[in-house]
Amino acid sequence: MGSKLPDSSSSQQLSRSLGPLMLWGLGVGYVISGMYFGWNLGLAEGGTYGLAIATSFIIVLYITFTFSYTELACAIPKAGGVFDYATRGLGKDIGFLAGMAQIIEFIFAPPAIAAAIGAYFHIFFPQLSVTSIAIGAYIIFTGLNIYGVRAAAAFELIITMLAVFELLLFAGITFPHFKSENIRANAFPAGWTGVWASIPFAVWFFLGLEGVANVAEETINPQRNVLIGFGSALLTLIVLCILVFLSSVGVAGWEAVVFPYQGAGPSDSPLPLALSRITGNSGWLYHLLITIGLMGLVASFHGIILAAGRATFEFGRVRYIPSIFGAVNTRFKTPANALLINMAIGIIALLTGKTNQIIIIASFGALTLYVISMVAVIALRRKEPQMPRPFRVPLYPWFPAIALVIAFLSLIAMTTLNINLAMIYFGLLGLSYLWFQFFVKKMVYAQTTEE
Repeated sequence: MGSKLPDSSSSQQLSRSLGPLMLWGLGVGYVISGMYFGWNLGLAEGGTYGLAIATSFIIVLYITFTFSYTELACAIPKAGGVFDYATRGLGKDIGFLAGMAQIIEFIFAPPAIAAAIGAYFHIFFPQLSVTSIAIGAYIIFTGLNIYGVRAAAAFELIITMLAVFELLLFAGITFPHFKSENIRANAFPAGWTGVWASIPFAVWFFLGLEGVANVAEETINPQRNVLIGFGSALLTLIVLCILVFLSSVGVAGWEAVVFPYQGAGPSDSPLPLALSRITGNSGWLYHLLITIGLMGLVASFHGIILAAGRATFEFGRVRYIPSIFGAVNTRFKTPANALLINMAIGIIALLTGKTNQIIIIASFGALTLYVISMVAVIALRRKEPQMPRPFRVPLYPWFPAIALVIAFLSLIAMTTLNINLAMIYFGLLGLSYLWFQFFVKKMVYAQTTEE
């Protein structure tokens, strides 16, 4: 058997209240902001064909990864996600690193999205600063998550459906203006080097989907519903990704959704840029779509806060961080303390103002998670062949192996393109691992011995 985690007391149990529709809303909601901004920066690196090829590989990554990860989530439905899977399959040391990578991803993604929300609202309320709006968003959505997972998931479902509707409406307006020559224009400016450089932005299309596994412990009949929620969310996201990509670039070419005007730097607003070519930037339809589009940012911000709370909660529950963060609020049955500490760290990161770098660090965490979790799938098959697996990944071992290879190559791409940020990220992992080795292990061992 794998390494045994400390037993959970009754004060550390989360309530089960989520069904497959809620899981679909969470899965799509975690990711959908990636359809609204960020992905178009890959066009500046590789052009239409460069980003399209990179995105094709990343879609294969997420298909193979999602089915493989679902096997783990159904067999081990715990709030810690990859932390619990890696601990059981690969031991406490690798489990700790996997959990830290997950926490880095989930804690450092929301500040960047909060900044985008703040910048958007600042246009309508210029008397309020971007930072104050972003902090206000943190407080509101952390409070909603503390109030209850069902309420939080219901809200996520509503705003996710609005965000999906907006993307479909956007595609419906832009596709009649689609021209194939716009797809072919200057389509491969950097050759295969551009494909390599586009990988991080292709990953951004789907980053965060794995957060569905972190609410498996709060899911009704997780062995069935996690598969339905995961699979339907992935299918929805693939369809939206293709629609958004083609309808945006097809209007006026890839430069039109990257550069607002000649000589300008890359924009984080590809959909408004594409839409302005059709409706202008002052019509009611333009403003309606942009307003509804804000729901995409809110959905991902709120959803990742939810997943982050569960990841930090699990670390507290097994006493890898102070056990107070592994406690469940007695009234709301949610990990309130974990949510509050995540909010505090997120606001500190937000105040640095370096949102682009924060996103890249979060992406490093995600790719590390993908690599370790695929190794865990293979290790558990060999180590515990008799472990109950309500769902088994198809075409084993090819699916986890393919996901492992693509994720590892993507991690190399991220590292070579962002050496300084890679040093910061791996430095954080290294320092936390030393702390785990010399302090946490002794503390947890001493506590378990006394008990």
